[in-house]
Amino acid sequence: MSTPYHKDILKIDCEAEAGRICAFIVEQMRSLRRHGIVIGISGGIDSALSAALSVKAVGKEKVLGLLLPDKESSPQSATFAAKHAGQLGIRTETVDITPVLQAFGTYEKRDAVARAIFPEFGEGYKLKIALPADILNKDCYNVFTLTIMDPQGGIKTALLNSEQSKGIIAATCTKQRSRMVAQYYYAEKLNYLVCGTTNKSEALQGLFVKYGDGGVDIEPIAHLYKNQVFQLARHLGVIEEILHRAPCPDTYSAPVTDEEWYFRMPYHQLDLLLYAWANKIGIPEVCQAMALTEAQVNRAFRDFNGKFKATRHLNQLPPTLEDPTP
Repeated sequence: MSTPYHKDILKIDCEAEAGRICAFIVEQMRSLRRHGIVIGISGGIDSALSAALSVKAVGKEKVLGLLLPDKESSPQSATFAAKHAGQLGIRTETVDITPVLQAFGTYEKRDAVARAIFPEFGEGYKLKIALPADILNKDCYNVFTLTIMDPQGGIKTALLNSEQSKGIIAATCTKQRSRMVAQYYYAEKLNYLVCGTTNKSEALQGLFVKYGDGGVDIEPIAHLYKNQVFQLARHLGVIEEILHRAPCPDTYSAPVTDEEWYFRMPYHQLDLLLYAWANKIGIPEVCQAMALTEAQVNRAFRDFNGKFKATRHLNQLPPTLEDPTP
């Protein structure tokens, strides 16, 4: 008999779950014949948990933490990442990816889109893009809005067409891919494996970059919803600063949270709704457990379906004319 759907359905036995994940990490390291683990530490909750689990699994001497900022990263990110790494007792290296991004033209390509819309955009300005807020109560398409901030704090916004949003996102994704280049340099040099940091909420909705933060050797927390990530992080003693930080991509020059940028609702609602959608829980049952209307749940499920279909290729190997397995 299936477990009835309720608001505490995502609660986990943290000690047992940590043991299960650690056993997985150890087995993967053994089967891949690697001597340790490289992990990019961002100052966010997912990488903090993955690092803590790696240390618990194989020991601090076999874990290397990489801090991979660029010139637009929040200073808070490096501060929190370094403090967490220090608490874990792991070695760290800092690789500033700004020169790589400048050589490729990441900032220039992205900012050219902003200048085409706002000609005054230039030195000292910041930008971010986001999807419409409050999806549970509003019927609207997933159309990105560009927000620019001038040096005096003035704000302007404009809707982006498909070409403009793709231009900004394509440029921004070079940040994640550049970080992965650095991680694999150290992994191959040391014969370590690269540990991923994508959680299930992100994996189900395609909130990761193919061959960027999605291009790793193992994904130890990809089965955990964000709510469960926080549960396990608290259990393992992740520092308070990270536990209380709003989840964010930290890839735009202006601050933007995961909720603003992509999910369009708070995580405490998102995870329960995603669980219901993924497990085909009936809408009346979801409404009763979450005190939502059928219209609200339907809006969420439509959004989940759309994002899943649009991004499902991210989780697949490239198509070939024959089965690659012998």
